[in-house]
Amino acid sequence: MKVAYADPPYIGQAKKRYGCEEVDHQQLIARLETEFDAWALSCSSPSLPEICQWIPEEARIMAWVKPFAIFKPNVGVAYAWEPVIVYGGRKRTRQQPTVRDWVSCNITLKRGLVGAKPETFCNWLFEVLNLEPNDEFNDLFPGTGAVTKAWERWRVNRSTLIL
Repeated sequence: MKVAYADPPYIGQAKKRYGCEEVDHQQLIARLETEFDAWALSCSSPSLPEICQWIPEEARIMAWVKPFAIFKPNVGVAYAWEPVIVYGGRKRTRQQPTVRDWVSCNITLKRGLVGAKPETFCNWLFEVLNLEPNDEFNDLFPGTGAVTKAWERWRVNRSTLIL
């Protein structure tokens, strides 16, 4: 299975946080739909209404809940969760444990980029998509490389379990 994970700069944040051009999320979603069997897209809760108009009807919106999050001055309600849009994936068997549509884990700090994903989040995502070690995994916005490194560790651990 050919799979992609996209964690682009969130809408309206590219220049401010990363000094780069905005990502065309509509075009990105079209690419995900045409090039991959399954995919996941991280986004911000304020951008969700805009992004939802472009996602396939079969996609699911899941949540990364952040028990420890950065609280910003003059923000009355904290941004303590992040939507993760998931499409496709391998069907789970009755023998496989059920995976929740949310994960709760803390943000990472001092990883070099704002928004670097923690390994617990990555492992949850691999389980949600029901990936197998021989799947082709593409991290479209590698940033710190944390997701790709987590994928390599997950594959090795999963391959060991299968043997």
